Amino acid sequence: MTTERKTTKKIASAPAERAKKSAPAPLETTIFSMNGEKVGTIALPNELFSAPWKSDLVHQVTTAMQANARQNRAHTKDRSEVSGGGKKPWKQKGTGQARHSSSRSPLWRHGGVTFGPRKERDYSEKINRKMRIAALVSVLSRKAKDGEIILVDKLSFATPKTSAAKTALAALAKHSAALLAAKKKNAALVALAGYDTNAVKSFQNLGSVMTEEVRNINPVDVLTHKYLIIEKPEQAFAALLKRVNAA
Repeated sequence: MTTERKTTKKIASAPAERAKKSAPAPLETTIFSMNGEKVGTIALPNELFSAPWKSDLVHQVTTAMQANARQNRAHTKDRSEVSGGGKKPWKQKGTGQARHSSSRSPLWRHGGVTFGPRKERDYSEKINRKMRIAALVSVLSRKAKDGEIILVDKLSFATPKTSAAKTALAALAKHSAALLAAKKKNAALVALAGYDTNAVKSFQNLGSVMTEEVRNINPVDVLTHKYLIIEKPEQAFAALLKRVNAA
């Protein structure tokens, strides 16, 4: 009896020990200043940056988000909506021609369109909250693994100034992010800790950079841009963890 209890205890504790061993150590990442100087390090939370890459989930969520953002503008008029055509072109019988009731028939020039695109079509798709968050975490983890996340202690501009934003990007690009300043399109997504008018206006004239509050970032924007610049990492990670825990 005693031997059986000891064996059971060992077997029960084995999964917990394996879980401890399998848990990855948090990644240490450098924090830079706007001038490109190293000001410290921070551990990336495993809940945000250690998830496996789930390509099917990311594809499903991103395509659904793009469908939800799609604007349905293509619209054609059918024969009842085209103006004119109230008079019968010619009498029903006796002319030797085919009978017609209206010159706005789809068979006629300037008539209605048959089976054309209609703006009433709905392209939206439902995305579960847990799917959206899981896709975002998967994308963030992939960015961290590829070294495409840049942490900045603070992005502060006294006045809106595009040249100051350019200088900051050039300074950050010196540290293993050469494409940050050279890429002419979709170079970086700047995740601000909170809305800052001067920062937004400083970056808005740069066609390769997009700004967004960190609480609003989504998988599509993160994947679209090469680098993800996160301001005030501790505050940003807390906001992202709040989203993850709420899902």
